[in-house]
Parts: sequence; structure tokens; C-alpha cells
Amino acid sequence: MPKVKVDGVNLYYETHGDGFPLLMILGLSENVYWWDSPMINDLSKYFKTVIFDNRGVGRSDNLDGDVSIEMMCADALGLMDALNINQAHILGHSMGGMIAQELALKFPGRIKKLVLCSTSCGGSKAVLPLIETQRLLGKLSIKEHTRDLTEEAMLHIFTKEFMDENPEFMEKKIDDILIIPIKPTTFKAQMTAWMRYNSCRKLKEINIPTLIIHGKQDILVPYRNGEILAEKIPKAEIVYFDSNAHLIHTEEPDKFIKVLLKFLE
Repeated sequence: MPKVKVDGVNLYYETHGDGFPLLMILGLSENVYWWDSPMINDLSKYFKTVIFDNRGVGRSDNLDGDVSIEMMCADALGLMDALNINQAHILGHSMGGMIAQELALKFPGRIKKLVLCSTSCGGSKAVLPLIETQRLLGKLSIKEHTRDLTEEAMLHIFTKEFMDENPEFMEKKIDDILIIPIKPTTFKAQMTAWMRYNSCRKLKEINIPTLIIHGKQDILVPYRNGEILAEKIPKAEIVYFDSNAHLIHTEEPDKFIKVLLKFLE
């Protein structure tokens, strides 16, 4: 299991394929098992695809104390340095999109193209989840992530139609997630970092080619957040997935890869 030490923390990572690097940054509570293997295999035909567990998650070191988006941004940059990656395409999903924004603002020369998926700029401009979803996030921050609670969480990141049509896939997805479940204290620390982040006033400084992808059925990070990003980042492109929720890359992987390749190539 490859790991690198960044700021005293051992980060677990994987690389797949060759070519120009594509660093993919995960969201709240997610570990590398959340990326679907077929999609990673497809992307590795075109890029050196790098995936990793944020600190406190998966096979990276446990989180001790608070965490911030800025801290996780430094982790991502440290991983790039350790792998001798001078420049890469950066794809950030959900909270990972906030980490990607911070990278773009602080280290623009390290990014060739930026992809922000199902994310927001945070702060007062951000559109919050539905009340039911906010209640779920509260439960996830204090309760052990059992199978029942994880199944409940799936209802807030997938469309019901996708879950009903893919019961075996959903069972396997939950099995994978529970291989290394996140601790409630770590979930709370990451969620606090997400809630405290605010890049809105700085987004006009991003001059990197940027693609925003958002599902119109997303109730965790409502799609108006993608519109706000597109309005504030100069010349940003936005692509909507009308029938998909938060995990657009899982619900419609072929379309997701097609959109991604068109932008990156």
C-alpha cells in the first residue's frame, strides 16, 4: 500500500496509467473506494490518474484534532511534490472541489485545467442542503456509520431511480464504503472545514481553464452552487446532468468521462 508522508501525516495514494497527470480529490468522508474502478480504468488510458485518501480517511493516518480546507490543500500539494508532479489537471468532487479551488487560488502554476464537480464556494453565497439532509449530516457526525445509517445516507447522494434500477451495485457500493468506515469525529471535523470555507470573493482571480459539472437532482450540494461558481470564475464552462444527483460520475459514468475528456483534451 503506497503512502507518502506529508506534514507528518501518511497519505495513502494510488496511481493508474501513464500520460499527463490527473489528480482527483475526494469529498466529505470519501475514501478511494468511492471512485468506481471502471471509471478509473478508463481514465488511466489517457492520464496518469492519481487518487488518494484525505487525512483521517481510508488508509491515510487517523485525524487528530481539527482540519481545514487549507490543510487538505497543503496535503494535495505535498502529494504532488512527493510524486514529482510539477503540473496536473485537478478534479475535485464535493468538498474535494473546495480543496481544488484553494489549490487554484494559491498555486495556479501547478494546475493546467480545473474541474469542479458537485461543489460550492461556501460562505453566505452557498445554497445549503435541504433540511432533511442537514439532519442526516448531524447524525453522521455523532453516530457510528453502521450499514443502516450508510443506506440512509445513500438516499441523499443518489437519485431514487438509480438506486431502484441498480440494487446489486448499491449493495456492493455500501460494502466497499464500510470496508474502512470514517469515524464520526473525523466526519464532524471535515464537515466543519467544509462549512467554514469561503472562496466566493476570490474566485475572480482564477484564470485557469475551468469546467464545472453539477447534477440538477443534487440535494446535498444544490445545483445553484454550480451556477454561482460559473458566474464568478472567469470564462468557466458549466455542464449540467439533468437526471443525476451528487455522485454524477457514478450514476452516469460514460457521459461523465465523455464530458471530462472533451474538456481536458
